[in-house]
Amino acid sequence: MPDHVIEIDDPADDRLGDYRALTDLALRTRFEQPHGLFIAEGHQVIGRALRAGYRMRSMLIDAKRADQLAHLAGDAPCYTAGPDVLESVTGFHVHRGALASFHRKPLPAPADLLATVRRLVVLEGLNNHTNIGAVFRVAAGLGFDGVLLAPDCADPLYRRSVRVSMGEVFAVPYAYLEPWPAGLAQVREAGFTLHGLSPSRGAIDIGEVTAAERERPALLFGAEGPGLTAAALDACDRTVVIPMHAGVDSLNVAAATAVACWELSQPTPR
Repeated sequence: MPDHVIEIDDPADDRLGDYRALTDLALRTRFEQPHGLFIAEGHQVIGRALRAGYRMRSMLIDAKRADQLAHLAGDAPCYTAGPDVLESVTGFHVHRGALASFHRKPLPAPADLLATVRRLVVLEGLNNHTNIGAVFRVAAGLGFDGVLLAPDCADPLYRRSVRVSMGEVFAVPYAYLEPWPAGLAQVREAGFTLHGLSPSRGAIDIGEVTAAERERPALLFGAEGPGLTAAALDACDRTVVIPMHAGVDSLNVAAATAVACWELSQPTPR
């Protein structure tokens, strides 16, 4: 094995600090962003992070898969351990066999992001990491090339978000928009039409949005349950709704994002 592949048999080894208690959300939230790191899980997601230009700090892999995966570490330390040690350190069975710690990149300023994208997703109050990851995957797949987050949104680079997005959080540029919601004025000033997804305030069928208002759309979504705040809706150009049937009142926010992004990626109304 190369010199940078290091076998570890003690779960208390300080070199594994980046990987400790990965299932403890509160701990990881306090640790990862202040230390400028995030965790990628599985060789496919690790490969996508590398291709997106993120710099690896280290890898932690199942010793049985060292021959297959150690090359991904490049010159970074590659720690190997047995399943019991991996589970003791991380708090779960690492069935994908590989974890990697990466340095974060500086986020763009909202103005810089707005200057480089054509279609935008804007999120308020989304603190569910699964939904955040799913929204990024939808945005990437349906041609929305930027995401703006209110300050109260969950971290897109949290391990679960990264995994659910299948690494698309690395491909879609994002920024935090402050102050909120006053900062939404920047979105309109940049030439976007702000569409708030909500069944309130005389919302129109999203299929009726005009061709002109589809040219540079910014779709604004709130958290499941409370939806968008009144102040966020006040900042929108219009309120739109996805028509529902059979007494169903709404969709999961990730599903709603998929429907709305597909609809407004079409050049003309239905």
